[in-house]
Amino acid sequence: MLRRLLIQDFVLVDRLELDFRTGFGALTGETGAGKSILLDALSLLLGERADGGVVRTGRERADLVAEFELAPDSPAIAWLLAQELVGDEGVLLVRRVVDAGGRSRAYINGFPATATQLREVGEFLADIHGQHAHQALLRADAQRELLDVHAGLREAAREVGNLYREWQAARRVREEAEKGIEALQHERDLLAHQVHELQALDFSIEAWEGLNQEHARLANAASLLEGAEMALNAVSDGEAPLASEIERIATRLSELSAYDQSLGELAQLISEAAIRLEEAGHGLRRYRDRVDLDPARLNEIEQRIEAVVGAARKYRVPPDGLPELLAVSASRLESISTQADPAALQAREEAAHKAFLTRAHKLSAGRSKAAQELGKAVTAAMQDLAMAGGRFEIALLPEPDGSVNGLERIEFQVAANPQQPLRALAKVASGGELSRIGLSIQVITSESQAVPTLIFDEVDAGIGGRVAEIVGRRLRELGSNRQVLCVTHLPQVAAQANWQWRVQKESGKAGTVSRLVELDDAGRVEEIARMLGGVQITETTRHHAAELLGL
Repeated sequence: MLRRLLIQDFVLVDRLELDFRTGFGALTGETGAGKSILLDALSLLLGERADGGVVRTGRERADLVAEFELAPDSPAIAWLLAQELVGDEGVLLVRRVVDAGGRSRAYINGFPATATQLREVGEFLADIHGQHAHQALLRADAQRELLDVHAGLREAAREVGNLYREWQAARRVREEAEKGIEALQHERDLLAHQVHELQALDFSIEAWEGLNQEHARLANAASLLEGAEMALNAVSDGEAPLASEIERIATRLSELSAYDQSLGELAQLISEAAIRLEEAGHGLRRYRDRVDLDPARLNEIEQRIEAVVGAARKYRVPPDGLPELLAVSASRLESISTQADPAALQAREEAAHKAFLTRAHKLSAGRSKAAQELGKAVTAAMQDLAMAGGRFEIALLPEPDGSVNGLERIEFQVAANPQQPLRALAKVASGGELSRIGLSIQVITSESQAVPTLIFDEVDAGIGGRVAEIVGRRLRELGSNRQVLCVTHLPQVAAQANWQWRVQKESGKAGTVSRLVELDDAGRVEEIARMLGGVQITETTRHHAAELLGL
């Protein structure tokens, strides 16, 4: 629930810090005093679009902060964990800063956040019913959305919409394929030949590198053999082999070391060189014997290289680009084979259609059940709101071909009295009737939602007298297990509140500002009397106000 709200330099408010209570609270005041400013601030904190016009004249920015208390089972906690925005246990802080240029910054528990994130977490925190909520009920999309939210079917409706779009996409693919089936089949044949040819080539980059190395060795086998033979003769097999000459030098120096010991180390180094030359000779001999002049293998390798280079040239890619070409061509062939196959496309479309119908029928069943329950509840509420004998129903009008919204259109229908037939709400309801019906719908649907804070902004417009008192009682009942805040101009509604604030304008050196005063019992009597009696408040009016308040 909402615990605290700080508003600074926002519209007519210079600075306002409010501590909220549980139950039903009423916000009252003269017309134009700024009663709706508080709700506008809350709307911004819950993700509404920011506008530089909300910044108080002469100030650089508006700063808004709200503190919400979270119950242990609040879904907002799981959302905060998923978004890595967790703060103090059981507390959620939301902040919005809007500068005069219209730019805004948002924070959740001190972490930078987006307006989208504010809207997402706001769905778990508060539900705001604005002044024009009744008029919104005249729109078909608003009626459908209200029913789906009330029935807990919003996610199911979203899934049905996605399945409908998938079905339509499959239908368009089939229709496009049927138009160009010959071209697709021709492309498929070319790709099939290309994929077959590349697969038969059995090319890999690793094998290609090894093949080039082997080709270089076989193509130069004669030169390799000649070079090895020359080196072998020089080292060990010739008439004056280097190994023997070096060994002779080492022996001589070793003999001379008897006269100068420093020659001994040099003799040892030269002797080691002779040994190394001898080992090199053995290696050259083995290499000479292993070098093979194999014209047949060389010819085979050259044919393989020619095949690879020819394929690369044919498809205009470097040889090492052939594997990627094969992968792309095979993927395109798989895709186009389906597109060029009318039966496969038809089957895919039918499967998508079936998936849509399955989920849409389930959605329709949920909507039908919720529509009957909500219709009965609103009809019952109408009897208490000076519409005795009136009826309210939610019609599910079939759409045989379906749409992104399912298999039906949702239409709110009403009969204001027993003699009238049911007709669309948009066509028959007067302003007063619409207000009463709309308020009934909002209160009833709010009862079924888990949002801990409900806010009503002058939704009682167009009603009065006994009906207004009944509305106040309903809001008070709703406040028994929920936090309810209502901006109202009706004394009968305000009198039912557990607590009450008055908004008033004050003028001073800093200009005109809005102030908010928390009312005690005496203050409530005066405020209710003002709402009842206008400019001149008499003792009779005060007595009437006290009666309304039950004091």
